[in-house]
Amino acid sequence: MSSLHIIGMVASIALIVGMALYSGTKAKGPANDNSAGVVAGIIMGTLVGGSSTVGTAQLAYTYGMSAWWFTLGGGIGCLVLALVYAARMRAENTPTVVGILRKEYGETVGLAASLLNTIGTFINIIAQLLAASAVVVLVAPTMGTWVTIVIPAIVMVLYVIFGGTKGAGMVGIVKLILLYVSMVICGSLALMMMGGTGPLFDMIHSFSEETGVNYLSIFARGVGKDLGAGFSLLVGVLTTQTYAQGVISAKSDKAARTGSLISAVLIPIIGIFGILVGLYMRSVTDPATFLAKTALTQFVLDYLPPAFGGVVLGALFIASVGTGAGLALGISTILTNDIIKKFTHAFDSPAKSNVLSKALIVIVLAGACVLSLGDVGDIIMNFSFLSMGLRGAVIFVPMTCALYAKGRAAAQWALASVIAGPVAVVAGNLLGSPIDPLFIGIAVNILIMAVGLAVGKKPEHVES
Repeated sequence: MSSLHIIGMVASIALIVGMALYSGTKAKGPANDNSAGVVAGIIMGTLVGGSSTVGTAQLAYTYGMSAWWFTLGGGIGCLVLALVYAARMRAENTPTVVGILRKEYGETVGLAASLLNTIGTFINIIAQLLAASAVVVLVAPTMGTWVTIVIPAIVMVLYVIFGGTKGAGMVGIVKLILLYVSMVICGSLALMMMGGTGPLFDMIHSFSEETGVNYLSIFARGVGKDLGAGFSLLVGVLTTQTYAQGVISAKSDKAARTGSLISAVLIPIIGIFGILVGLYMRSVTDPATFLAKTALTQFVLDYLPPAFGGVVLGALFIASVGTGAGLALGISTILTNDIIKKFTHAFDSPAKSNVLSKALIVIVLAGACVLSLGDVGDIIMNFSFLSMGLRGAVIFVPMTCALYAKGRAAAQWALASVIAGPVAVVAGNLLGSPIDPLFIGIAVNILIMAVGLAVGKKPEHVES
């Protein structure tokens, strides 16, 4: 990596961090007055991260169009959020998705859902730290592992702690512009170097004949596996606090829906350009020796002008940092509103609540750093989809019942669903289920809540 690469990288990172600091001092409006653009920035600023860029190129290198499920599933999730859930969530007038369950089913269900949902979100923060560290290590290959982890964690803190939800949305817009320009240029350059669409399809057919994998199919890894991947993104979007926070913080239902629809359109598009890069890198490297996870970063180093290549690497770094920061903000919001404030009134004032929220962000990221440094980190990197699935299996079905079948199921059925769903997902993974474990978890959720709805909620006894 040349000095121009480093200069470009530092410049793009400094732009985003500077924007975060600026948004923290200027974004002083009410907590729930975000425009549609800011709502989209909050959603995409978190959802479009390492998996949507580096991960998509990596998977395309090995499976072709199947890699689209990373971003296609996210886009579908945003579409469903806009058309089905946004207005209902906002009508509940709670700051968290877990709050919807707490309001309908009580404190015990809310506490269980908070803890389990937080675990699933925390796993994904570790994955984003590891993705960001892969960019940091390009700058100084001899840098110690702990330094490559701590640096992105510090930037995550700066990214969100000074701006909160509004800051995350404003910074998300700037980051996305930079990231989209970068990915469009990389993907377009890759297509041009492949000779256009005709040679591209010829190349895809040759890959398919060589490997026995249908590179042109979005189900190249198997219908069950790829549908499960897409479905995990869908339910993950609907049940992750950060994305719901974008909707809840909108100034109106229209702004919430529009921001979600913007996200639904733009997120799948970025995946196409990542796929083009992954396919091109397979055509010019030896799959037996090349590390597929470096497909995008290596393309940037090899084929872009050094200064601009540095800017792109900085954007990729910020993509992972922004996702991790947004998830940390979501965890902080859940812990503050759904757990700590339920046991003490010491943080009821806005000033103390704000201090607590920022302290929790630092604690969460510090904990993620510690786990990322050990062997657990390498294992968890393979569980990004599991993270989404766990969150979905905890909240999706009981939350849907709380929104659309209010007052019809007793709390014990919701509690059973909240606990049994993620247990089924984990069990399915450990046992190597041929069916995507998320489908098993959701099926368990549906069965339990269906029984609860059929049994009905007994009316409370009133003393005469």
